[in-house]
Amino acid sequence: MVNSIGINYGQIADNLPSPENVVPLVKSIGVTKVKLYDADPRVLGAFANSGVEFMIGLGNGDLEKMRDPNNAQDWVKQNVQAHLPDTKITCIFVGNEVLTFNDTNLSDNLVPAMQSVHTALVNLGLDKQVTVTTAHSLGILQTSFPPSAGAFREDLVDILSQTLSFHQKTGSPFLINAYPFFAYKGNPKQVSLDFVLFQPNQGVIDPTTNLHYDNMLYAQIDAVYSALASLGYKKLPVHISETGWPTKGDEDEAGATPDNAKKYNGNLIKLMSQNAGTPSRPDSDLNIYVFALFNENMKPGPTSERNYGLFKPDGTPAYALGVTNNNTDSGSIGNGVTMPFSPTSSSTGYLSISSATGRRKFVGHALMMASLLLIKTLV
Repeated sequence: MVNSIGINYGQIADNLPSPENVVPLVKSIGVTKVKLYDADPRVLGAFANSGVEFMIGLGNGDLEKMRDPNNAQDWVKQNVQAHLPDTKITCIFVGNEVLTFNDTNLSDNLVPAMQSVHTALVNLGLDKQVTVTTAHSLGILQTSFPPSAGAFREDLVDILSQTLSFHQKTGSPFLINAYPFFAYKGNPKQVSLDFVLFQPNQGVIDPTTNLHYDNMLYAQIDAVYSALASLGYKKLPVHISETGWPTKGDEDEAGATPDNAKKYNGNLIKLMSQNAGTPSRPDSDLNIYVFALFNENMKPGPTSERNYGLFKPDGTPAYALGVTNNNTDSGSIGNGVTMPFSPTSSSTGYLSISSATGRRKFVGHALMMASLLLIKTLV
């Protein structure tokens, strides 16, 4: 197995370097995969012949248009085929956290849009090299603890079953955005900081499987695996498309410090470099995209939203990760590290995908509830 760590490269800012100047920065930390929130031709062009793999995105506002096979084919020709093979585009995610917006129009358009985009890839002979998926919030879970009891919200089972059938037929991964930070932020007096930061702690035991968990993120991943298995999709791969920790926050955002961000992302990278899976899936690859490459000064919402970057806009580190990158074959951070980003020229499109403020508030609640349940087992 080979674990893969990625980064979100957001560009909702007016002070970031050009895509051309980002290429050497990305390479300097050994990144081989990037998640882009749209298909900005400047970014895709800048990374041509770089060897970096791309996951590109279609915004929530594009779903209705993409239902039309002709529109989907035109989009794929312009934004995917035009950049291949120079830029290595391997995946398209159609919409972000669509099902937790509780918007029937969005939900109804999701699967048809995914199908149209995949059909376009088939028609153009690209479906063997480019997969189609969508990213979900952990808010789609009804139950997350114990991990073995993970289950999806009953009101989402029908639409999720359609997406899961699509994943199984096309061989694409199931994407989840997970932020243990919001669990701690929501209740810092009850949630174990060490447990969410991958620090030494006594952990928790799943009473059903007797498996031991020493961090929240892996417990969340296994809860998703259990939810998938309950619907008959035990073998579907789960990728974490967003996770991270901010270096700064408002007064009510407990834990948002450079030291905690360093511990969260640094410990995660070290843990991933061991090429071991989660407790319930020890032999399954882990693919995790860290959020984010840069601090983004124009993002709406609380202060934390503008301070998730591993780097400051001038390219200097926001903090030292404490992980040495020797080369991409070293088994360190460069071993399949993936970092997602969004383009400067399309902040509106990025916002339509991320919906950062409302999305993370919702996800934070789900994570907080899960963590409170976890902490009860420690008492």
